[in-house]
Amino acid sequence: MSVGLTITRTIAAPPERVFAAWTRPEDFSVWFGGAAIHVPPETVVMDVRVGGRWTAVMRVPDGSAIYWHGRYTEVDPPRRLAFTMDDDPAADTVEPVVVTFAPAAGGTEMRLTQPRDDLTNAQLAQTLLGYNAFFDTMELLLSGRD
Repeated sequence: MSVGLTITRTIAAPPERVFAAWTRPEDFSVWFGGAAIHVPPETVVMDVRVGGRWTAVMRVPDGSAIYWHGRYTEVDPPRRLAFTMDDDPAADTVEPVVVTFAPAAGGTEMRLTQPRDDLTNAQLAQTLLGYNAFFDTMELLLSGRD
């Protein structure tokens, strides 16, 4: 896998709960996109098993929509989740995003690794900003302060 970016966060919740935030549509729709982007819960479909597909629609502030899709390549609750991710309906990305969950002081160490694929340096920098906004929202969700 050509690593594009790695983000590590400690989330104040047990690994089972953080893993669930990635695999339960009602949680995923809250944090995916961060505070600025709406993901209608009814657009999130998750068949969380190896080979299962997932979809989600982001409604961005300018009124446009981003249609995300992919498939799960590894599902090992609550330790590891790997899935492909693409916003091009005609594409089927091969290299997965990998998220690991490990017990840590104060909760769970969550590490996301995303392949570079064909992203430019500017796109990678924007992706990093986006994920950090998403994970800020996830932290609020899992702390009960949302």
